[in-house]
Amino acid sequence: MMNLSRSVALISLFLLPLLSFSFSVDNPTDRRVLVLLDDVSLKSSHSIFFTTLKSRGFDLDFKLADDSKLALQRYGQYLYDGLIVFAPSTERFGGSLDSKSIADFVDSGRDLILSADTSASDLIRGIALECGVDFDEDSSAMVIDHSSFSVSDGDHTLIAADDLVKSDVILGKTKIEAPVLFRGVAHSLNPTNNLVLKVLSASPSAYSANPSSKLSSPPQLTGSAISLVSVMQARNNARVVISGSLQMFSDRLFRSGVQKAGSPNKYEKSGNEQFATELSKWVFHERGHLKAGSLVHHRVGETDEPAIYRIKDDLEFSVEILEWSGKSWEPYVADDVQVQFYMMSPYVLKTLSTDKKGMFHTSFKVPDVYGVFQFKVEYEKLGYTTLSLSKQIPVRPYRHNEYERFIPTAYPYYGACFTTMAGFFVFSFVYLYHK
Repeated sequence: MMNLSRSVALISLFLLPLLSFSFSVDNPTDRRVLVLLDDVSLKSSHSIFFTTLKSRGFDLDFKLADDSKLALQRYGQYLYDGLIVFAPSTERFGGSLDSKSIADFVDSGRDLILSADTSASDLIRGIALECGVDFDEDSSAMVIDHSSFSVSDGDHTLIAADDLVKSDVILGKTKIEAPVLFRGVAHSLNPTNNLVLKVLSASPSAYSANPSSKLSSPPQLTGSAISLVSVMQARNNARVVISGSLQMFSDRLFRSGVQKAGSPNKYEKSGNEQFATELSKWVFHERGHLKAGSLVHHRVGETDEPAIYRIKDDLEFSVEILEWSGKSWEPYVADDVQVQFYMMSPYVLKTLSTDKKGMFHTSFKVPDVYGVFQFKVEYEKLGYTTLSLSKQIPVRPYRHNEYERFIPTAYPYYGACFTTMAGFFVFSFVYLYHK
């Protein structure tokens, strides 16, 4: 029995690193996701959303948020690569899980979907606040809109939202025609955090208040300042989705028909399923995920990379950039990728040309300044992972024997010198021999 226990422990030690590194740059969708629920019934009431994730190859591990054995890592290695928190009312996670461990999880480059509702606890609000999202302080408040609501709703809290971020990378190329049904709490974005972005915004007529009581003072959150669903891409390319509505992911709203108040258009099915599916593709790096090869440079006419350049050398530079299509790596095509030749500040800034096969290239002349330079490619574009590449290279001045024998700009001085010599010779001859 003792030998069997030791064998199991050894096998676990060998398997844990494999599980923890299931996410890789070369295969972004090969991932394990932990799903935290505050009620087991959510597994069936939100089954369509979970089924779409499973159909795309995700391995979902469902657990209650207060499970005493909860852990994101073991022996210093992460067990999961994504986390879905559908437990808005949870006051305290079980096991070793807490808000700090979730923040560390994101800091390690892993992804998070967090959903709240009117029962959102201080724990859930604190996690959202760490990501630059601030839910309405009034725990009884909901988003109310008397002009952009679903006609099937009586108290105007079932919002028919259609103000979506204009980004094919985040929401896909197929336009979401039907409004997205939303019932939940409002949140605002931290103005000092430029990493967080509204994906689904409220209309200018919306406000956040308790629908069962009369307003005694103006609401704190109103109009387009209200965000319904927001996303954040951290500097390490970890992605986070924060929603103020857990119902938005439910089967009932996925299948529900929708007609926006004041609109003649009636849709048999809301835009919720398409919205949630496309958003999940983005957050789990099935779309908008870039990778770059090494920076390649050499002198014009050569193929080998030199250890040092000389001022005024002509050089060629190239880098390969690929985009994950969901199944394979495809060439990335863009006209806004730039390279800097940098020392304290960019001496050269060039936009790279592309052969539409993933290779970006340019050529330029090394500036007439010597020192230690860097080739830098820093690419940031809405919805895409950030690329930050650099390679250091020294630049030397001319050696003493590499200067031109006669410098063209010095020809006037050469002429003045020889003219002076000739004039002195003529003057000496006239002075000595003329009577």
